[in-house]
Amino acid sequence: MYLTKKHLSRREVMRGLGVTMALPFLDAMAPAATPLHQTAATPKTRLACIEMVHGAAGSTGEGSEKHYWSPAETGSNFKLSQSLEPLAQFQDYLTIISDTDLHPATAWSPGEEGADHFRSSAVYLTAAHPKMTEGSDYYAGASIDQIYAQKCGQDTPLPSIQLCIEYVDASGACDYHYACVYADTISWASPTQPLPMIIDPRMAFENLFGDGTTPKERQARQKVNRSILDWIGRDVSRLQKDLGPSDRRRLGEYLEDVRELERRIERIEKYNSSGEARALPSAPLGVPDSYEEHVRLMFDMQVLAFMTETTRVSAFKMSRDVSTRVFPESGVKVPFHPCSHHQENPAKIAEFAKLNRYHVGLLPYFLEKLKNTPDGDGSLLDHSMILYGSPMGDGNVHNHKRLPMFLAGHANGALKGNSHVRCADSTPMANILLTMLHKLGVPVEAFGDSTGEVAI
Repeated sequence: MYLTKKHLSRREVMRGLGVTMALPFLDAMAPAATPLHQTAATPKTRLACIEMVHGAAGSTGEGSEKHYWSPAETGSNFKLSQSLEPLAQFQDYLTIISDTDLHPATAWSPGEEGADHFRSSAVYLTAAHPKMTEGSDYYAGASIDQIYAQKCGQDTPLPSIQLCIEYVDASGACDYHYACVYADTISWASPTQPLPMIIDPRMAFENLFGDGTTPKERQARQKVNRSILDWIGRDVSRLQKDLGPSDRRRLGEYLEDVRELERRIERIEKYNSSGEARALPSAPLGVPDSYEEHVRLMFDMQVLAFMTETTRVSAFKMSRDVSTRVFPESGVKVPFHPCSHHQENPAKIAEFAKLNRYHVGLLPYFLEKLKNTPDGDGSLLDHSMILYGSPMGDGNVHNHKRLPMFLAGHANGALKGNSHVRCADSTPMANILLTMLHKLGVPVEAFGDSTGEVAI
């Protein structure tokens, strides 16, 4: 294959009843000594935007002095803070940005006071102040994930994917005269078009691997209760005949990853339908009671989607505002939202910092998988830009100052990593979003309330 310079298309797929599976990058897609090989060596950057609600202990006065979130040092010679220490093995991939504000999430009129929890998520990636409304005339702004998807997601099977762990799951109005949609998603295709987020791993799995065929075909396949791999055996055999040893191994590993993900979802569904008591009785059948297992399933979906370029863009909402979930693995017994209301008590702030550390500690699972996944001349982590942060600062007073956030990945060389940048007071978070878009190759002049770029 290499001598004749024949190659597989990057858009090659395997099809079966109700199944359309894209392929991971293979050597056969870019034969050596061809112009295509050099192009394939630097694939387009993947973008993952992750939101955690309720701010961070490090955004308080006490937490800032004790460096619960932001490192004490700036530049490249810094020691990771308590909350970020779980990311130590990925410090070379980290760009930490401190002291940005999200003014559009604040109340702009007396009637909006107290509604920060019901605005924040809509502002996180849009830097736009949402219109207060209980109806369907909601209005915010286009989010950066969707702006990038419009530029670099039109040649992939899915322009973007939107995932979540918890949602309000309500229509119409929530509290403080805001439509629930503002709290339910971080992705907006336009100021008037919020995009729904998927909470059910089974639905996310079908979205990735069951797309491109009719709902009737997918339903027929699911009724037979067989693995999706059973339906693409003919295409797999055809491909393997033409692949070299390393590509056959890579294809086999990919198919096993898909099958293992499918098995995990099946086990969860079997337990949840067994009649055993559930911690989350109102959750969809495919949602595990374990928060960590749910998060890992959704991270795995994103890795497979990025690996195959089924999409290059993801948005992931890891919790919802005013969530009262308890995270036993964190060692913190206080529910999430009450824990963020620490009344300026140093002991309670330290407890909240412990919870922040736990949430950040879930990221290495995702980063490790990206780092271990070959992609062109590097890894998926080399070719990804991952935003993690919160649109709230100090959850105790519902402010949006000193936002906790960082970027991970090298974004095809656009981010060097191993850097802590401390911004001037009142620097808009929109400046970071604008900088991200520029590093992704999107030539916008301004974004939200931005005032310029940040040197990262």
